[in-house]
Amino acid sequence: MAEVELYGGPLDGWTVDVEIDDDPWIAIISDHGEHPGGRSLYEPDPSGTWRWVRDLRWDEM
Repeated sequence: MAEVELYGGPLDGWTVDVEIDDDPWIAIISDHGEHPGGRSLYEPDPSGTWRWVRDLRWDEM
């Protein structure tokens, strides 16, 4: 587990714990995004900064 700060999107500035593996990303349940009750998807860029990718509807996972 690692603690990371999220950049961009509806959860900008949040700090969360993530499990680092071969396909790292995190989809956090959020009422702050484009789809309330859906998820905000973040993944690390090449420098290791966790950036917002997009918001997902609740039924896309």
